[in-house]
Amino acid sequence: MSKLTIADAALQLGVSKEAIHNRIRRGSLKSIIENGVKFVILGEEKSNTSTHAPSSDRYTQYIESENIRLRDRVEVLETETTRLRDQREEMLIAQRVNVEEIYKERDAQLRNILNVVATRFLSHVNPDTVVREGMGQESVEQEEPTIIYDHDVINAHIIPDATLNDDWVSLKSFLKLKRYPEVIKKNLKRRFKAAALEGDERFIEKNEKLYLNPSMYDYSDLLVGAPLA
Repeated sequence: MSKLTIADAALQLGVSKEAIHNRIRRGSLKSIIENGVKFVILGEEKSNTSTHAPSSDRYTQYIESENIRLRDRVEVLETETTRLRDQREEMLIAQRVNVEEIYKERDAQLRNILNVVATRFLSHVNPDTVVREGMGQESVEQEEPTIIYDHDVINAHIIPDATLNDDWVSLKSFLKLKRYPEVIKKNLKRRFKAAALEGDERFIEKNEKLYLNPSMYDYSDLLVGAPLA
């Protein structure tokens, strides 16, 4: 029987100091305290538990190693999660930028088309050519004037009347150029006619038809809620 400090006992038994404390708590090692110092009494381990102590120590070491392994694994997974989250954010930002660029391009084309309609829409100009010019595909000056013989085409509704200059177009032609769905056209037609009946100076009625002048007046207030053509 020998009396050793915790450190000496751990060195002699080949285990950690924590293992010595665990044995003391389990009662497999006897300890005493002298002058505030804890000593271990070796040679009096309980026979029924001493044979299991090494196995318990191995189990404790196994648990500790598993905890370390699991912590490392969690750290790897957290790093991977962060990487995937950042990658997703980058993809979303790239997609948003692409969508914004598409809409900017469409808005610019629409503005060009409306400007051409407002300033260059003459009775001899084909509406498809006006649209292409607004999109920057070709110029009206490079196209030969179109002579209209078929009154079913869109420009048949532009009145070649001496009292109305070339800037005045029929409501039907104006809405047809917008290429709205028929349901939207019907609603806009009622809205425009109602404004004309209220005395809106932006409209002229001739031969029971309504005419408007996009180059002189702004009709955006009446187009509120209509989809882009």
